[in-house]
Amino acid sequence: MSRKGSINAGLLVAALVFAATRAMADDAGQPQKNPDPANPPAAAKPSDKATTPPPSITVIRPADAHGVLGREVRSTSGQNMGRIVDVIVDRTSAPRAAVIDFGGFLGVGSRKIAVDWNALRFGKVKGSSDSISLELTQDQVKAAPEYKEGAPVVVLGASGALQPLNVGP
Repeated sequence: MSRKGSINAGLLVAALVFAATRAMADDAGQPQKNPDPANPPAAAKPSDKATTPPPSITVIRPADAHGVLGREVRSTSGQNMGRIVDVIVDRTSAPRAAVIDFGGFLGVGSRKIAVDWNALRFGKVKGSSDSISLELTQDQVKAAPEYKEGAPVVVLGASGALQPLNVGP
């Protein structure tokens, strides 16, 4: 092959490579003619953000509400009854009972009991150090059966009577 023929062949290869590169670049910017329906292009996928409404926001002033977990509970005569360690709610999300860690010292000898939510009084709670009042005596609370998670809940009522917590089917 002559020198002129090898130059023409080199130019031909360069032209083919340039044309192929140009064709691939043009295809990359074009939408697919037959897109895979199982994997639509990113622009065609629905956005969850556009269909989900924003959450509602409620601002509660510190003077209007307080947390109850860990809060000290005292009888109406001022006796220390323990601390609230859990809240039991029914299937309608209404609070039914508070679980109080009662008795003992530093967790030794203490036991948990469930007291009726309506036996608790929150009216004097103004700050984080204020206690919740319980309309039961220490003797009534001592006589209550122990609360055990997963077992039927027996709730000590404000009148001192023991009642099963019936949450329905």
